[in-house]
Amino acid sequence: MLGGLETVVQVLAGEWSRMGHAVTVVTAAPNSEPDTFPYKVLRNASFFDIVQAVKGCDVFVHANVSLWGFLPWLCCGLRRPAWVATHHGWYEDFGRPVTVLNRLKKWLCRFTAANISVSRAVDQFLGVKGEVIPNPYDSRQFRRLVDVPKTQDLVFLGRLVSDKGVDVLIQALALLRGQGHRPSLTIIGSGPEREPLEQLAVQCQVMDQITFTGAQSGENLVRLLNEHRILVVPSRWNEPFGVVALEGIACGCWVLSSSGGGLPEAIGPCGSTFANGNVEALASELLHSLNYSSSQMTKPEIVSAHLARHGLTQVAQNYIGVFRLTCSIKIS
Repeated sequence: MLGGLETVVQVLAGEWSRMGHAVTVVTAAPNSEPDTFPYKVLRNASFFDIVQAVKGCDVFVHANVSLWGFLPWLCCGLRRPAWVATHHGWYEDFGRPVTVLNRLKKWLCRFTAANISVSRAVDQFLGVKGEVIPNPYDSRQFRRLVDVPKTQDLVFLGRLVSDKGVDVLIQALALLRGQGHRPSLTIIGSGPEREPLEQLAVQCQVMDQITFTGAQSGENLVRLLNEHRILVVPSRWNEPFGVVALEGIACGCWVLSSSGGGLPEAIGPCGSTFANGNVEALASELLHSLNYSSSQMTKPEIVSAHLARHGLTQVAQNYIGVFRLTCSIKIS
């Protein structure tokens, strides 16, 4: 599956495996091809098999609390491993009534051996004593390609769903066009909103500035990011973190994102923000950022220092440190 949580679980599991730890990932996601990961993957396993897998581990790392994920640990009897919950989201839909299930998930966090949040924003939302370990990015893949010139203006990378705010970006382009500015925009990703977004671009008379590439991965994705000056993350909702910002920064992009949630923590000194959903504010920040020269962007040493805090090996070691200190177990 594609998504921030799935990416983080995959890269952490791989790094822990390379560090010499035995790792098993339990998932309901199917795979039509044989798994080639450096760790064991249990796909669509029976409840009994999941219980046995949890019993056999020293640390049960629960990526986002769910009742279905909690039950196997509860059924382990006296052989329960240390339960560590990692929090990549809010456990509620803002603007909608809080459900009993929402409250139950937050309440269960009080009984973990450790809580690890991906941003200070998520940690404050949970209201429990926990650790903050920001998400990693795959520095082996996402990097600056010095032979690729930055000939394109704006790029968006993500799922094409309403929460991601691509409609806000298209409307901001229309405002800029009315002021005589016509920056190019590449939209990378797929999802149910693609057709409505294409229709909106036609209505706003900016379709000639936009390229929809569909979903991209691997070196094609890295090269695309390297070709662009500015990565725009216009999410309407409060993103818990935003790994995509790190990927853009690593590829030499200035990041312009909405200001809610953990996105400002993800971009650090390597970008600027605007109020969620505010078309006028986004248009203003776009124009300001487009007028930057390369010398006005963040200095390379500051970018390197920011990315170093999110390096895969560093983040994986930070997790192991929490396991050692909090779970009272011996991990080499």
